[in-house]
Amino acid sequence: MSLVIPAALGTPPSPSHLLALADIFLLFFIMIGPIKAIGAYATAAQGMDPKQWAAVSWKVFGIAVVTTVAAGGLGGAMLHKWHIAPAVLQLAGGLVFLLVALQMVLAQYATPAPPPAAASAPPAERLAFPVTLPAYGIAALIVLVALSGSTERYLWIMGLAIAVLVLDLLVMLFIRQIMRVVGQLPLQILAAVLGMLQVALALQLITGAVRTIITS
Repeated sequence: MSLVIPAALGTPPSPSHLLALADIFLLFFIMIGPIKAIGAYATAAQGMDPKQWAAVSWKVFGIAVVTTVAAGGLGGAMLHKWHIAPAVLQLAGGLVFLLVALQMVLAQYATPAPPPAAASAPPAERLAFPVTLPAYGIAALIVLVALSGSTERYLWIMGLAIAVLVLDLLVMLFIRQIMRVVGQLPLQILAAVLGMLQVALALQLITGAVRTIITS
């Protein structure tokens, strides 16, 4: 890992960070957090006894953590080897965040899909990827790591991503109790609110990147 971190950070100058660490945590909470996956967790848990579901939850968590560490190190290194300017990376990340946020906000207006005739619990690998760790979440992590600019900020970003995965694990372990107490509607409302906040953060990234590209 000591060789991966410098490679992931690369040699470009440190960019001015438009996103504070609290904003990054919010992005990770939206993209790889439990809100978007709680329905899949609840469905999968129904087909297993508590001990079996606990084992699956820990397996999903382990796969997600390994994938996150690998993506944050190797993905950031590959982007820098392509000599992509930090402002362009920031613009790309803003567009990814914006598309994901719009998808989350507009999803509430879509016609719900009919339930499958015979629902079966998905395997742990599918619960890990793409349910817990979707492709756009990995892309966001890679862009944030490539824009980190310092080892300290890189470690903070990776730590925040893993902290959100710990939240995923806790939700998986206690999914039956959560659904019994909270229900589905409050979670849907929270997802819509977080989606709107992500739209604002994405537009902030995009406008800052465009301003940097124009003035450079």
